[in-house]
Amino acid sequence: MRTIFEQGPSGAAEGIFPACDVPAQGAAAWLGRDLARSEAPRIPNVSETTVARHYTRLSKLNYGVDDGIYPLGSCTMKYNPKLNEDVAALPGFADAHPGAEEVHVQGCLEFLYELTRLLEGIAGLPGVTLQPVAGAHGELTGMFLFRKHFELRGDTGRQRILLPDSAHGTNPASAAVAGFSVTQIPSNACGTVDLEALRAELDDTVAGIMLTVPNTLGIFETDILEITRAVHDAGGLCYFDGANLNSFLGRARPGDMGADAFHFNLHKTLSTPHGGGGPGAGAVAVSERLVDLLPVPRVVKRGDRYALDWDRPKSIGSVHSFYGNVLVALKAYAYILQLGDEGLRAVSDNAVLNANYLQERLKRTYALPYDRLCKHEFVLTSEGLADGVTTLDVAKRLIDYGVHPPTVYFPLIVHEALMIEPTETESKEELDRFAEILERIAAEAREHPDRLHEAPTRAPVRRLDQTAAARNPVFTFPFEENAASAP
Repeated sequence: MRTIFEQGPSGAAEGIFPACDVPAQGAAAWLGRDLARSEAPRIPNVSETTVARHYTRLSKLNYGVDDGIYPLGSCTMKYNPKLNEDVAALPGFADAHPGAEEVHVQGCLEFLYELTRLLEGIAGLPGVTLQPVAGAHGELTGMFLFRKHFELRGDTGRQRILLPDSAHGTNPASAAVAGFSVTQIPSNACGTVDLEALRAELDDTVAGIMLTVPNTLGIFETDILEITRAVHDAGGLCYFDGANLNSFLGRARPGDMGADAFHFNLHKTLSTPHGGGGPGAGAVAVSERLVDLLPVPRVVKRGDRYALDWDRPKSIGSVHSFYGNVLVALKAYAYILQLGDEGLRAVSDNAVLNANYLQERLKRTYALPYDRLCKHEFVLTSEGLADGVTTLDVAKRLIDYGVHPPTVYFPLIVHEALMIEPTETESKEELDRFAEILERIAAEAREHPDRLHEAPTRAPVRRLDQTAAARNPVFTFPFEENAASAP
């Protein structure tokens, strides 16, 4: 499909944009001469009809969770109730200005206050901040909290974070950005933390451990209490990555397992559709020793009124403007209230049931490196499926069958990994359809491998040179005279 720039000569797009109502001299005065435009923008000269049809065609090429199963491992791409979108669109919330006086946004402050109480209950921890706006942002906030904790104690020699090789990929980056070094802890033959390797690393230089619970193999750390006890006994803190909370939601609490910090992915676990670059929310719950360090402002209740409290002298400060992504938090609040305790437990019931159902069926066709009860996801490998056939081939062939591929080549501890998370919202019929397609692709790999090597053949774009795209990215459209020849 040609870009919109290739559908008309560069110039003024008549009939689409209204005439500028800002005098040229005024723009320079307001913006400064360095920012004010000195020449007309190079915009295609196309009609409004052309623009509308172009972007409508593009939208129909996109694949989302409303189209079918989206088994992207570790991402929890589940269907989310449309009712919660309606709630977030209510004018009293959607039109609230972040700079409004507290007296004018009491409804917003009330639900934020109540949501923190609900999340504290789910996590089993006494304090929550809603300010972080992504899972990795929650991780980073947790690492800032760890650093502040040790600085206040004068224990500045603790500069290392222990990280299992089955952790989420953003964990080491979050620790490093916060100023820590990272020490990797290997997994054992069961796919869980090697306790002997962990104990060998525990000393007075360790600030803590970052655990993904369950880990990226979809396996719950059965020795979780022993792990957190050992780290605490060594003077460190325990961070739990909560991106996989839908596997134990309503059934177990991180605080009871020894977590000092735990982030929620409100945009994965609690209703907001995940993907497309946002918006997200990475609320962080903390143990008693970190409560006073949480970001400001904190929403507090004073009598029958709600307020933003900035008077927290030990706080790490703000980690986002205003109070985070408030409407994402609102959808999470609506989701929790709709489901209640019984409904939240049903989420984890179905997530685990769906994952194990698919795992048991697909392990007959694809190798399962860690053959044990999984939680919300599992990791297969296409290694040995057929000579010369790779995981990338399988993923690209799935596109031809109208299914979004799962996560591939992660976690790194599984060669040729296919990381599958069916989520709790898929029916048995949809799971069977997905399994049948993967089984058909496995048969093709043995009988007609060229079909996989050439895939996708039914998509608008064929297989791309991903290495070249990564090394030589093109971020802007080149405005040559002959734009049609542009890549």
